[in-house]
Amino acid sequence: MKLIVGLGNPGSQYQFSKHNMGFLVLDRLAQQQGISLSQKGFDACFGKGKIAGRTVLLAKPQTFMNLSGSAVRKLAEYFKTNLEDLIVVHDDLDLPFKTIRLKTGGRHGGHKGLRSIIDHLGGSDFIRVRLGIGKPPHRTMVEDYVLECFSEEERENLPGLTARACDAVVELISSGTQTAMNKFNVKGDTKNLNEEV
Repeated sequence: MKLIVGLGNPGSQYQFSKHNMGFLVLDRLAQQQGISLSQKGFDACFGKGKIAGRTVLLAKPQTFMNLSGSAVRKLAEYFKTNLEDLIVVHDDLDLPFKTIRLKTGGRHGGHKGLRSIIDHLGGSDFIRVRLGIGKPPHRTMVEDYVLECFSEEERENLPGLTARACDAVVELISSGTQTAMNKFNVKGDTKNLNEEV
């Protein structure tokens, strides 16, 4: 069973912050696939369903970002999910806004949610769906920057961006990692996102 985790911070004040890209995508994916995230436990909101004919578990850790690994470990242990069956959807400072990249393994790149997951699971060989949020003007502003809400212009692009991220997750499940990477890791592929609904 695939475990698909969206990273973010709980609470309405963080709903449209840059750090909550993972939550936004998971909410849309759940709605699109008819999967309820109403179950609570393992420090997460979660729900089970099917995507592309395969059983999946969607989850949003409720521990705050830097403790995400605690919830992911509890879910992975209870539902007997291997590292290679874990897909983590998260914001990424190293990518321009509207960019989506798929990746397997690697370091956490300073992302506290990823760092927590790697520490708790003892490995990094899981799939990441990286959603670009761009960088702040100064490196020292990172913490404030990721907790900022999206600008009005950025919010106009969110429906198209989250829809494309959902497509990437479905492709990962239906066609496998390599095929999905070939399709979505296209340089300059940020066009027409605001045209998608």
